Amino acid sequence: MEKIPLTPAGHLVLKKERERRASKDRPTIIAAIAEARAHGDLSENAEYHAAKEQQSLNEGRIKELEAILALAQIIDVSKISGDTVKFGATISLVDEDSEEENTYQIVGDPEADASDGKISISSPISRAMIGKEAGDSFEVFAPGGSKSYEILSVEFK
Repeated sequence: MEKIPLTPAGHLVLKKERERRASKDRPTIIAAIAEARAHGDLSENAEYHAAKEQQSLNEGRIKELEAILALAQIIDVSKISGDTVKFGATISLVDEDSEEENTYQIVGDPEADASDGKISISSPISRAMIGKEAGDSFEVFAPGGSKSYEILSVEFK
């Protein structure tokens, strides 16, 4: 299996989520199932079926998190340097059409959250930026059409 690159912060967030789901959410769901079971006929017990579904989703997410954490390759971004865009870089860029400026950090797939300024290493915009430097322009082909950007700065923090 292929390693999954993660920043130390992203690894910690996933580890905490796994611990919370296993130590807090799991017992809560088990208690809800037991309470719903006590209400009698399970075939028409909506509370029971909802709790069982919640249990299934929680256990599935725990297994997913365990797989990610087992394959994690933690990359300490603070020890990376250079002028080119690569994993862990924090990039300031400007949309050449709208003049809108944004700052993103390139992170592993499981920790990506565009609303938090973290974009996946496998996203089209990240792949278009890899290897570029401050001052370089690049184009991203997206479903909504082509967009052009210019990189203002590349940092590793």
